[in-house]
Amino acid sequence: MHEILAPTDESIKYVADVLVRGGVAAFPTETVYGLGGNAHCDKSISEIFLRKGRPESKPLNICYSSFEKVFDDVEINDRALVLAKKFLPGPLTIVLKRRSSSKLSQLCTGGLETMGVRIPSDPVAAKLLAQLPFPLAAPSANKSACPSSITAQQVSDSLKDNKNLIILDGGPCSIGIESTIVDLVENKIIRIGAISATEIESFL
Repeated sequence: MHEILAPTDESIKYVADVLVRGGVAAFPTETVYGLGGNAHCDKSISEIFLRKGRPESKPLNICYSSFEKVFDDVEINDRALVLAKKFLPGPLTIVLKRRSSSKLSQLCTGGLETMGVRIPSDPVAAKLLAQLPFPLAAPSANKSACPSSITAQQVSDSLKDNKNLIILDGGPCSIGIESTIVDLVENKIIRIGAISATEIESFL
């Protein structure tokens, strides 16, 4: 049974409390819906992999409330600052080297020394992240290898075998395609999404 909630202040606080206790929940971003869990908590990360049917060798992107929070977990370079100033908050994921001092669960990395970080611009996601004392590991809220969900109902349909799933219904995602992923360690674009390669390259 899924609990689909309108994104009122009360329901966002309720979802935040679930996440603080180690649970997971689906929430909207401007790109697609994400399945979020405490990025510091092995239990939460394991549950994300289980609910999605996702191989643990595949790393998870991490969502933050602000770019300043990212500094705690990854090594920032000048190119990251340029892209962040132009595109964040927004539909961009930047891959950077993970700091040895980071509190992020090692399960997030898929065995890599890098992390994909992102700051969603969706107002529901922003309100939720602002209430949390940790970032959210948040891959797309769908079964692995299935199409990404851009509405709460699509999340519910894709994850229909999940029990007790909470979904914040922020309406259809405003962009509706995945974020562009730029790897600034290997200096390459991993995935073209909402931001084109031309736009990225013009600022690097």
